[in-house]
Amino acid sequence: MRMLGGIGWTAAVILAAGAPAHAQNYPAREVRLVVGLPAGSGGDVIARFYADKLSKLAGKPVIVENKPGMILSIGADTVAKAKPDGYTVLITSITSSHAANLFNFKKLPYDPIKDFTPVARLQRSYFMLMVDPNGSYKSVPELTEGLKKKGDKGSYAYGSPPALASAELYKAHFGLKTIGIPYKTSVASLSEMFSGELDFQFMDSTVGTPLRLSGKLRALAVSSGQRVPGVELPTMAEAAGIADFDVAPVWGVLLPANAPAPIAAQLEAWFGEISKMEDTLRFLANTHAAPYPGNAKDLADFIPKEIEKWRHLAKIAKIEPQ
Repeated sequence: MRMLGGIGWTAAVILAAGAPAHAQNYPAREVRLVVGLPAGSGGDVIARFYADKLSKLAGKPVIVENKPGMILSIGADTVAKAKPDGYTVLITSITSSHAANLFNFKKLPYDPIKDFTPVARLQRSYFMLMVDPNGSYKSVPELTEGLKKKGDKGSYAYGSPPALASAELYKAHFGLKTIGIPYKTSVASLSEMFSGELDFQFMDSTVGTPLRLSGKLRALAVSSGQRVPGVELPTMAEAAGIADFDVAPVWGVLLPANAPAPIAAQLEAWFGEISKMEDTLRFLANTHAAPYPGNAKDLADFIPKEIEKWRHLAKIAKIEPQ
């Protein structure tokens, strides 16, 4: 029988059928929504939006708790080791904390499948290739030529596994020697981006969109495999000729393993409702993210597939575990 965070699918379905009765007193107190990024980051903006909506549906405060470190994995580990009572919830980039980090770190302090109960899939985002607007790079080919001339004197920033993988895929395709500089978040690199000290960065759309619209940074392309509606930017496949370039992180919600099935089902229903709200669609449009709703089974099926995708990407990008 397929396992879901420590319980079988059949058992989960049977218990979930009675969720309203069994979970009618949930939540009886405030809920902790953990995100593995610092306050003010793009992921923090996402977490606070969903926390506000969840609080209104649940009728209790939902407090966002920032647990930055190890590129979202400190937050994931916090929830993996929390009491499985439904009061500690993880909202995370599944792509980072549950897939890419298996190949970014030699050992994670948790098992991305066994230590969690999937709840819901939320949204898919993307990254923008950003440069200094006062610089000479106005297209990906111009940037590529400039980086070839700079050799290992060129530099780029990254603040997450998808940003690192995007940059390394780009480098590998053209044989670039540009040096990657890690930051806790893309926001932390802004002063160096504004000054032109960094040549480029793949920046998540939540942070990058307002910087692009205000003219503080110039966007050259998007990391997703398809064009983003409403965003007049080419894909990396189009702009750089990298046919298989498709990096689009997916966000989801999880509980610790062995969380009560009725409570997991209640949260699944609430997040499903949030995903359909007009406010949510507007929020996603404003940050140029795409709706990617899904139930617990959708998320459970997605995680191992994303792990295999990143196993392949890590090899192409030659990412060495730290």
